[in-house]
Amino acid sequence: MAKPKKKVKKQKLTPAAAKRKAARDKKRAKRSDRKSKKAENQRKRRAAKKKGRNIKGKDYDHKKKRFVTVKKNRGNYGKGTKKEKKR
Repeated sequence: MAKPKKKVKKQKLTPAAAKRKAARDKKRAKRSDRKSKKAENQRKRRAAKKKGRNIKGKDYDHKKKRFVTVKKNRGNYGKGTKKEKKR
């Protein structure tokens, strides 16, 4: 029998801190590189679904150029994201 999935707790922030974080996140999402990656991701997902591939629970990895699990992609394959190249 499969284990029940753990719920990820929401980040505990004060209202002021949450507002600042939302502004930072929005600014980051509006950058041209993020917009192009998002558009590419949408194109790849649509094409994969059209071909009948099962991509549930997966994200497109722009480094490896394929679909991988969300856990691996967002966690940088166990290395974390602190050491990633900064802009």
